[in-house]
Parts: sequence; structure tokens; C-alpha cells
Amino acid sequence: MSVESLVAQIRSATGPLNISGGGTRAIGPDTGTPISTESLTGITHYDPAALTIIARAGTPLAAVEAALAENNQILPFEPILPGAALGRSGASTIGGVVAANASGARRIAAGACRDAALGLSFIDGLGQIHRAGGRVMKNVTGYDTTRLLCGSHGTLGLITEVALKLLPAPQTTLTLRAEGLEDGAAIAALTAALATPYDVSAAQHGAGVTLLRLEGFAASVQARAAALQKLLPQFALAEHDWQAARALPRLAPAQGETLWRISTRPSFGAATGAALRAAGASRIAYDWAGGLVWAVAPDTADLRAALPHEGHATRMNRHARAFHPEPAANAALAAALRQKFDPKSLFNPARMA
Repeated sequence: MSVESLVAQIRSATGPLNISGGGTRAIGPDTGTPISTESLTGITHYDPAALTIIARAGTPLAAVEAALAENNQILPFEPILPGAALGRSGASTIGGVVAANASGARRIAAGACRDAALGLSFIDGLGQIHRAGGRVMKNVTGYDTTRLLCGSHGTLGLITEVALKLLPAPQTTLTLRAEGLEDGAAIAALTAALATPYDVSAAQHGAGVTLLRLEGFAASVQARAAALQKLLPQFALAEHDWQAARALPRLAPAQGETLWRISTRPSFGAATGAALRAAGASRIAYDWAGGLVWAVAPDTADLRAALPHEGHATRMNRHARAFHPEPAANAALAAALRQKFDPKSLFNPARMA
């Protein structure tokens, strides 16, 4: 399906549209007529020297990353790959990554997906095509609109093309691992590591295993690792498959369970995890030194009500309200934005119910 066909489908729509790419990141109820970007494929511009790439929204993430690997480059934000954990067989698309603001472990060092998004093209609820941002950082026209669409999960517009900035792939990756730490002690150690000048690029804890990652030139990585081990002697050098970890292998919910994603302050991480366990969560994992908490709990458990501090809990499974209820002022602003971008309430309205 071409962009023109998508425009025609939106303009002729009389009821809700269910926007999707590869279907691996969909959250909330699946309601409305399906409208997919999967046929919008291809890298339309790639400048390795300028560290920028532009691709149509339906381009598989794997194809984008394969092209970057040929030039030893990466997406800075290391997008997670939750599809397999959630029992979905589709292939993640670059448009879906941007629509979900799908940021992984390296976010603590390199920023989120929206920080790497230079620009995008999208279709609004009236079937009008818009372009925001540009190909390089200095072209900021519409940049705020680009960031607004990142993480909107298809509720503001149908993304057709994205422009992203890149990073050189690290020459060396080294992992420090500690075992047997309680959640509070683990998060304290991760936080201490992030407070050093040693450029930690991942800080995770789960199932009794605590991990720190260092990346860069070999000599620098070795020196930083030695310095961190002096500060945190409970950590030892270890092997870890960071690529496989992007698929959240230990967090796959069973039948009757829901996977939750809770963002909070790192200092609230351990208390949040304890409260979630008390509310019925069977598995807890922490990323971003406790700022991101993953939890698997029975479908009947309301983890939002269990949060002991400020935070935002998102259901990653389908068929239930996905987003955390917002304060009244925020909800009013969000509703005004949706009215502006999608006045006929076509785009994934059930996700906001």
C-alpha cells in the first residue's frame, strides 16, 4: 500500500482505524479497521559520514540495523524487541520503534528514541501529509512535532517515514556482573556506577543478577572497568549477550499474565519493586539503574494502584487499557492535541479509553 492509498483510506474512514506496522509493539485493545504501514519499506537515504538515515515506516528494524552494521554504526537508543516475549510473530518496523519511543538499555547514556529522531513524515486524521524536522540536527523546523509523535503509539498520526541520527558501533563491549544482591543494594550499586565518570552504557538488575556495561575503545574500556571494580569490588568481569537481552527473554508473560512497564525515579526503583511484588507480581527486572521497572503479574492485578511513589505504568499486553491515567491538566492537554491532529478520533481511540 502506498502513501497515497493510506491517505485515501484515512479520508474515507467513517470509524476507528487500528494503525500497525509489524504488530510486535501494539498495546491496548485492537479495535477498528486495520491500516498497516508494512508495505512502506526501504531506506530512502543513508549518509554514513553524516551519521544519519531515513527509512520508510514499514522497513523492518532488522533491515535498518543490518545496513548500519555494514558501516559499523548503530541506532543510539538500542530499541527493545518485545514481540517474542509477548507471543507475537511479526517483524518490528522502524516506524513502530519510533511510534513506541522504544528505547533500550543504552538510553541512560545516549538518550531515548525521540532524542535520535531528526524528523518524520506522517498523515493526520484528515488525511493530510505533514513533514516535520529534517535530516540533520541544525534543521529544527518542526522538531518539537517530531518528538511529539515519538511515543504516541499511533494516536496522533500515521508515521510514513523517519529520519534518525546514528552512532559509531563501539569497538569493545565489556560487562561487569554481581550476583546475589538484594534489589536495594543492587540499585545503590548501579546508581553509584552511573555517578562516576566511567561512561556506563547499561545498568540492569533482575533474578539476582546485576549488570554494568562499558563500551568504547579497548584501552579505555579496560581502564574504566578496573576503576569501577575498585569502587564496586562485588562486580567481576563476565560474558553477557546484550543483543539477546533486548528481547526481554525472562519476562515473557504466561497465559493469564500481563507484562507491565513502569517508569519512575531510580531512587524509587527498589520500593516500587517491593510494592509490585506485594500486589502479585511474580517477576521483576530493573533497567536504567531502577528508573525502569518491568513486572509480570496476573491479569487481575492492578499494579497502578500499588505504586508507592510517582510513576507511570503501561500494560504491554493487548485487550486492556494500556496507558496510565493522567492528571487532569495533562489529560486536557493530550485531548487538545488529539483533537488538533485527529479531529475525527480515527486513530487507535481505544488506546486512550
